[in-house]
Amino acid sequence: MRRSYQYRKLERHTRRPAELLLVPMIDIFTVLVTFLLMTAVFSRTVILQLNLPASQTEFREPPPGLVLEVMVRKDLLQVSDRNSGPLATLPNTAAGYNYDGLTEYLKRVKAKFPEKTDATILLEPDTPYDTLVQVMDRVRVFENGSGAATVQAELFPDISIGDAPLTDAPGPLAQAGAPSGGQR
Repeated sequence: MRRSYQYRKLERHTRRPAELLLVPMIDIFTVLVTFLLMTAVFSRTVILQLNLPASQTEFREPPPGLVLEVMVRKDLLQVSDRNSGPLATLPNTAAGYNYDGLTEYLKRVKAKFPEKTDATILLEPDTPYDTLVQVMDRVRVFENGSGAATVQAELFPDISIGDAPLTDAPGPLAQAGAPSGGQR
């Protein structure tokens, strides 16, 4: 049975508009969010604990033993003992700082002082952040092995950061490698 054009037009105007159903859309979004959370790759953020040296108002006699310092200069890395002075000077290579030489020397120091866990990194004022991170990583741990069998071994994980003494300052403080009064 065929309806007339007028009847269909009248029927269109009398129809109620379609309702928007939100429940199925909420169900779809719930499933989508669950799927995305289950398949997402979560990256692990590593946060290192830094022990900043306290500002000293009075001079205290340091305890006997090694007080390890690694000074980062523009043209070299220097490992020293605060009490006795420089222990090793590692000039820059053609590729930059001698990080491998630093690691090898610190492994020998760790062999002599296995209970020692703290070290101070002293930086010149314009040292790049990447250099600081590289030195911190080399002072903190070293990698043993290669490929999938690589194992990290601990060297000196308790790291403090400070300002390197000025090289052109007169007196025994600059020569002995003692930190300047402007430590952070």
